[in-house]
Parts: sequence; structure tokens; C-alpha cells
Amino acid sequence: MNLVTRCPTCGTAFRVQTTQLAQKGGRVRCGKCATVFDGVAALNEPDAAHPADEIEPSPQLTLFEPVAPSRMAEPATEAGPASEPEFLRDALPPRGRTAWTAGVLAALLALALQAALLYRTELVVLFPQTREPFAAACRLLGCALRLPRRPDLMSIETSDLESDRRHEGVIVLNAVIHNRAPFAQEYPALELTLTDERDQAVLRRILAPADYLRATAGGPAAEGIAAGAETTLRVHFHAGGLRAVGYRLYLFYP
Repeated sequence: MNLVTRCPTCGTAFRVQTTQLAQKGGRVRCGKCATVFDGVAALNEPDAAHPADEIEPSPQLTLFEPVAPSRMAEPATEAGPASEPEFLRDALPPRGRTAWTAGVLAALLALALQAALLYRTELVVLFPQTREPFAAACRLLGCALRLPRRPDLMSIETSDLESDRRHEGVIVLNAVIHNRAPFAQEYPALELTLTDERDQAVLRRILAPADYLRATAGGPAAEGIAAGAETTLRVHFHAGGLRAVGYRLYLFYP
């Protein structure tokens, strides 16, 4: 069915078909002035509204075409939402965008706080001024702000094992622990293993910091070993009548 539509800018009338108007929702471009307009809203009856000689002949239909996807923008003189690409017109309204952006920012902030709390020990080492804020946060959240644990920067400088001459069956362990890190560290745990003539273990004992600090000149466990400092320990314990001729001593963090 042939219909007639008129360009609202230059007034040129064109013959069109319903199949043409069905494309792109009736949005078309004038073949003379290139104005984009609603071809359906501009429909007219050819006999009643326009003489036949005012209507562009059928070859002009090639100049009057539906707007292609790459040409869907409005003329440069128009501004605002109509100039947005079609795929943006169904996006979230401004209020929805604001709420979505606020939600994303809140999630990122929560993630950053969790990461900071997880790596609080490392951050305090790098930035000592953050110790008090992290300590306050841990008091509020019920967590602990511990000193670093780097066994690769902690070593046993010297050690020896001897019998206590004043008490039968008592062995004395002497050792020097050296913190080679440029920052304070937690006191390590020690594993002492007594061995027989075949170097087989006959007794193994784990010494926690509390076990050897109470009998040494080391400071409180909470303060750790200062950067570059050494701690000398001397611990007495009963061997239980076992015959041992050697020992092995390791430090570790449980």
C-alpha cells in the first residue's frame, strides 16, 4: 500500500510503503535535506493533502531511506538524551546509576579494608605510624596485632647441651637466638631432639617462647626480639633417665 509522508523541514513529500515505515520504527531520513523524522507521524493522504505533481516520483524513494544503525544519532543541532546511541537509551535512569555507583564504591572500600586487616602485620612493618590505628581496630574487632614471623631472618647462632652437675637427670640447654631482620619479630618456638649413638631420636620436646623466656633475660614475648638483637636462653629440663649422646635444635613458627 502506497502512502505519502512529508518532511517537516523542507516540506518535500514522498511516496512510501508500509514495509519501509516498519523498519526502525518509522524513523527515516529526508533525501533532500537529510532531516531525520518520524515517517509515521508525518503521513498524509496523497489525494486529499497533496497534488500528485508535488509528490516526489518513485525513483526518489532511494533518497528516502530508513536510518541505518550507524546513522541513528540526531542532527548536530539537537542535544540531550535524543543524541545518545540507541543502546544507551534503555540504560539505568540517573537515580539508578547513582545507587549502583555508590554500591560499587562501598564494595571496593570494604574489600580494601579487609585486605588491610589481613595484611596488617606487613603494613605496620612498612608504615610504623599505622600501628596505633590497627591496634585500635583489633581491640574493636577482637583480633590480634602480631609481630612479623620470618624464620628465614631468624637463626640460632650458638647452642650446647650439658648435664646439670647439681641435679641428676637434669639437662641444661644453652642457645643464642639472633634476629637478623631490620624489624622486631616474634620469639620463635624451638624443637629439641635428643639422639642416641645411632643418631636416632630418643626424646623430642617443643619449647614455646613462654617456656624459655621465664628463665632467661629475654624481654616479654609480646615485645619480641628487637631488630638485629640477640637473646640468650638457658633452660633446664628432665631427660627422664634416657641415655642421649647428641641433640638437634631447630627454630620455627607454629
